[in-house]
Amino acid sequence: MRFIKNSSSSSSSSSSNDALLGIMLLLVMSFFHYKGAEAVIKLPGNMTVPAVFAFGDSIVDQGNNNDLKTLVKCNFPPYGKEFKGGIPTGRFSNAKTPPDLIAEELGIKEFLPAYLDPHLEAKDLQTGVSFASGGAGFDPQTAQLASVISLSQQIEMFKKYINQLKGIVGEEKANFIIANGIHLVVAGSDDIANTYYTIGIRRAQYDINAYTDLMVSSASDFIQKNCSFQCASNGCVPSQRTLGGGPARVCAENYNQAARLANMKLSSQIDYIRQKYPQSRVTYVEIYDPLFDLIQNPQNYGFEVVDRGCCGTGDIEVVILCNKYTETCPDDTKFLFWDSYHPTEKGYKILVQQILQKYINNFL
Repeated sequence: MRFIKNSSSSSSSSSSNDALLGIMLLLVMSFFHYKGAEAVIKLPGNMTVPAVFAFGDSIVDQGNNNDLKTLVKCNFPPYGKEFKGGIPTGRFSNAKTPPDLIAEELGIKEFLPAYLDPHLEAKDLQTGVSFASGGAGFDPQTAQLASVISLSQQIEMFKKYINQLKGIVGEEKANFIIANGIHLVVAGSDDIANTYYTIGIRRAQYDINAYTDLMVSSASDFIQKNCSFQCASNGCVPSQRTLGGGPARVCAENYNQAARLANMKLSSQIDYIRQKYPQSRVTYVEIYDPLFDLIQNPQNYGFEVVDRGCCGTGDIEVVILCNKYTETCPDDTKFLFWDSYHPTEKGYKILVQQILQKYINNFL
């Protein structure tokens, strides 16, 4: 992941494009606890974090896909099994996802809603929403294949949101909320796992080196408009073990190599972005190794199963294949993955803690 901190103050005359930069301060999360929806954490230098915004794919989709004509949705049981009494909301997990955890720990609010939630209220807009769409990626083809909301469309939604926010709280306060909020972007895994390898639509045009160049170019462009990017070790995700790991379902090493290559290339773009936006502070947060360590050393974290998801056989069930007719494991806290692609809430919490411990000093 990458986080951008805007060191310049926002004013009522700031343009929408300037406001898109915002600040990226996910790393303060583990040091605070939920204090209610009205709480705003005070950070060094009298900085405040009034809102959280999420962009990207299913890891941070809070339900935006629910009413789309797509197979990439999960607003049905057993998704949300441990979420507010077992309510499926469109979150791709058994309970809370990273945007919820971030908003909760910062004391902003307990749950971060989807921007397209039909029950969204004006007060929800003031503290942040998710624009993410499961199945999206930095490659425009990725969202098209899944019939979901692309990253460029998410940015357009964000611009619409900014105008709505200005109508609610006024231009000056809206600019402050945008410029001082957390902007979280998670994308890239679907590009590699689905568009390039599983479906293979890009392999006739690009080798993996050229394709990761395409991804990083698109990611860099998006970052300069907004926020961050990181590919996790998706070759060890249960579904990719099944599809690319052979009879023994080992980690699909070609998937992992592609993720490492994309991350390495993207990291090299940081200096350029720092030079282009000297008013912003950019930090690259590496997520590949922490996830890989959970998979390789599950006993250190209280997990018993890391090669299968809790839902069904755990080998391939995800989205519509993980449904009310599919049995789930009796204790999901023993599983790193909820379905064959997405971690459990416990898995997310452990990953977040590891990242915070390593990078918190970058923002103090």
